[in-house]
Amino acid sequence: MGKTALLIVDMQNDFCLPGAPFEVNGALKVAARIKEALQACRQYGLPVVHVIRHYRPDGSDVEITRYEAFVKAGGALIPGSKGAEIIEELKPIEGEYLIVKRRWSAFFQTELDTLLKRLGVDQVVITGVQTPNCIRGTVWDANSLDYEVIVLTDGTGAKTPEVHAANLFDMQNIGVKLMTTEEFINSLPQPPRENLIAKIRNDIGSHRQ
Repeated sequence: MGKTALLIVDMQNDFCLPGAPFEVNGALKVAARIKEALQACRQYGLPVVHVIRHYRPDGSDVEITRYEAFVKAGGALIPGSKGAEIIEELKPIEGEYLIVKRRWSAFFQTELDTLLKRLGVDQVVITGVQTPNCIRGTVWDANSLDYEVIVLTDGTGAKTPEVHAANLFDMQNIGVKLMTTEEFINSLPQPPRENLIAKIRNDIGSHRQ
């Protein structure tokens, strides 16, 4: 049986603090739930991966659909700036991992998949902001890469509750497991899993006999 890892996506000052360039409404409320999940994962020794967004100061690597907003804000998420830092409540500690991305998905052109496989992880618990963009992109890629996926419904968030709920509905419809933070913590140290890869391998093996 593989391991379960906690992914914390884009919980940076420029996304979370009031008045930030790319502020997501309610991000600090989401952060409070993530902090609870993070403390529990630390207690039980689950791998923790902090995923953050960085952009070059000249905007040369910003998504084409976000470039105008980046320029209007005078830049954001620039390495070395206060805005690019992870919020105080969720700062990584020694032994936790940091992945830097430049697109919506935490897996796109990053070493995340390699890292998780090296750690023996086959299930990810995804938290952070915001649901229709980086959370959804990460969920879809995790599913495509054969990870079982849990999304914490109150450990993720969007600009409106309606957008958040609609995206959770779509995720659930492709087989992603939805849990509240409380449900997830109560399931530790063994979060629910279906061991789908093992089942598929067994089925394929039986057909060849």
